[in-house]
Amino acid sequence: MTYLDHNAGTPLHPEVADFLASAFRTEPAGNPSSVHGAGRAARARLDEARARVASVVGRTPREILFTSSGSEACATAVLGLGRGGTLVTSAIEHPSVLLAAAQRGTAVVQVRPGPDGQVAAGELEAALGAAGVAACALQAANNETGVVQPAEEMARSARARGVVSFVDAVQAPGRLPAAFEADVVAYSAHKFGGPAGVGMLAVRRGVRVEPLVPGHQEGGRRGGTPSVVLCEAAALAMELAERERSREVERLAALRRGFEEALGGWRVRVHGTSAVRLCNTSNVCFVGRDAETVLIALDLEGFAVSVGAACASGTMRASPVLLAMGLSETEARSSIRFSFGRGTTEAELTALVRALERVVDRGPDRGLPDRGL
Repeated sequence: MTYLDHNAGTPLHPEVADFLASAFRTEPAGNPSSVHGAGRAARARLDEARARVASVVGRTPREILFTSSGSEACATAVLGLGRGGTLVTSAIEHPSVLLAAAQRGTAVVQVRPGPDGQVAAGELEAALGAAGVAACALQAANNETGVVQPAEEMARSARARGVVSFVDAVQAPGRLPAAFEADVVAYSAHKFGGPAGVGMLAVRRGVRVEPLVPGHQEGGRRGGTPSVVLCEAAALAMELAERERSREVERLAALRRGFEEALGGWRVRVHGTSAVRLCNTSNVCFVGRDAETVLIALDLEGFAVSVGAACASGTMRASPVLLAMGLSETEARSSIRFSFGRGTTEAELTALVRALERVVDRGPDRGLPDRGL
């Protein structure tokens, strides 16, 4: 199987996999909240992992909070910040943000993106200037289109107005710089070569976040015993993602460019091309084709890709992100996300194009010679 769904979750980095294989075999007993020697040793390891994450994201160790996932980190921020006032966010946020926003019990203002998939910084600034705004939330980059959002501009505008700011940076490490100016920033280890089951929230000192789970752990900001090994693995994955970022961004951008050029004569539309996008993401509308049918055909051909969001029943629905960009239901239902990663090769994408030729009607230009990559 050729895995091209890295925005949903990345394979473990080999160094992280090696660490986990060894750590789970040899991990000593010890709860980091216990006062005996084994507990103190576990706490020291947890503190070291916290310091390593802090170093990458430009924070102090006391500002790093470990969670069970990126979704928990996002929900903690949205539900725990500025509870008494209006929340400004966008219409294209991750479901963990939008669903948490709906549970706040306060007014929520959603700024819509333009046709290119980017939220205009000016519209965010105007929304932040309204009376009663207490908090704002914006993703660093959209997980479906890869379009980079004006998160830094939002954070600066919010600070100037005394509004607390949150950035969902789950898609950022390894693709964008991991440090952001916002008061609170969320990360998820399995998006950059770490294990599933651990997320991180960077909370600026002096900013109060109400915990979702009550307890004394994580400085009183999250109850529950953290997995020391997973936290250590997350720290290692973040260090590796930052160390390899420059090289991988250049390589993946070249691969994506070649892939999209190979589709140049087809009846396709690539979303977000007029905006800055993540280096690894290509969301393609195959005009007139049902994306779910194409996805299943590609799966049978040995390629793992994504299409929109799925209801719990398993039936497909049009992507709210693409609809918010102004696409029709038909166009949204014809769109597939290809997201590349550290293991993706040129040969795999050449094979992908050939597979698409077998399962997709390219339209009037069918019969053109293979463009290759």
